Amino acid sequence: MELSVFNDASKDKSMTIIEKWKVKLEDSGILVVIGGHSSPAPRGVGYSKNQAVAQSSGPYLCFLDSDDVMMPQRVRLQYEAAVRHPTSAFTSHGPTVIMPTWFCSRAWFSHVGLFDEGGQGVPEDLLFFYDHLRKGGGVVRVDQSLLLYRYHPRAATHSILETTIWSHRVRFLEEWALPRWATFTIWNAGRQGRRLYRSLTPGARAKVVAFCDVDENKIKKGFYCYEDSKERPKPRVPIVHFRDARPPFVICVKLDLTGGAFEDNLQSLNLREGRDFLHFS
Repeated sequence: MELSVFNDASKDKSMTIIEKWKVKLEDSGILVVIGGHSSPAPRGVGYSKNQAVAQSSGPYLCFLDSDDVMMPQRVRLQYEAAVRHPTSAFTSHGPTVIMPTWFCSRAWFSHVGLFDEGGQGVPEDLLFFYDHLRKGGGVVRVDQSLLLYRYHPRAATHSILETTIWSHRVRFLEEWALPRWATFTIWNAGRQGRRLYRSLTPGARAKVVAFCDVDENKIKKGFYCYEDSKERPKPRVPIVHFRDARPPFVICVKLDLTGGAFEDNLQSLNLREGRDFLHFS
């Protein structure tokens, strides 16, 4: 095993800690490769990840951010899965595509391309994941908890605006998923569903045939009127009960927030994810 560490102009005691662990790890048979720079300012997460990959030599890549903790069995379990599925990225139990859990072959990483090096405010992991999907990559999850993700005020993720993430997600939805569907229903007539509708380009918005929900008050209203539209008359989209809606669905409902009620409703329709519905929560 090889550990590749890249120090992106840290000004604390990171290098002292790294050098101390280098001795311990190499005494245990783990090769440690250390790189970095001492510029006045860091060059960003994407740049650092690319440098860490470039200075390493192993045929498989296991990503770990400096503020996270991985379990002892992580590398072994994800490596075994990667050998079986060479064109997939591997995650561990929990959210399907959270970046710190990724594991893939070097060959596949090279095929997809480098992380975006735009620096602060750029969601380099999301952009890489979209390129991974564009090139036919899949996602396989090892259903064990293999990583502890630390969420704290100084995390790099806070430098990325929510509106930036939203914009990239909507554009990729339009590029990758919506062209396959002549029409679709947005599942959630509330704030998130309406926000998605308003964020779509006019062509994609025209494919929305209905909102669906379980809220009787929304259903009784009967429709959603897009007041900010420049069209005349303004678009009015029906709001129906989910059992009266027709797939495919773009689902704007967060999982695990309704005591299982939403999940039960979705399962009762006997739909297939990817063909009949997509989660956009």
